[in-house]
Amino acid sequence: MTVPDDVGAYNRELIRKFRESRGAAMGDRPLLLLTTVGARSGQARTSPMMYIPDGDRLLVVPSNAGAPRHPAWYHNLVANPRVTVEVGSETYEADAVVAEGEERDALFARIAEQYPFFTDHQAKTTRVIPVVALVRSSDSPG
Repeated sequence: MTVPDDVGAYNRELIRKFRESRGAAMGDRPLLLLTTVGARSGQARTSPMMYIPDGDRLLVVPSNAGAPRHPAWYHNLVANPRVTVEVGSETYEADAVVAEGEERDALFARIAEQYPFFTDHQAKTTRVIPVVALVRSSDSPG
């Protein structure tokens, strides 16, 4: 799936504003930048996305707004689970762990309770929308 130019431009501007403000509040939803390594290209790709704090880890939901396919960044982190997270004024390496089974279901239910639009996204698609935990790498400062 190709990203329309306007979405690409919107994301580029969001990334620029995030970095310029050093991650200061950017609206009513918490935002982070996730840099993955392309599964096929091997190139670094940065995507802005909402996150949900969960203890020592951050959760992200590759809902793709209920589209029939997972977003490209999800395929990238499955292939290469070491990612870079920019949140607030902090940047660190993390390991992406896809929640499975009952843990996924419980996390998704909790997230959807707080952000009901995820329920709408799930209703639009036959795929199970994953939940991914970003766990700070033990060799990353912090």
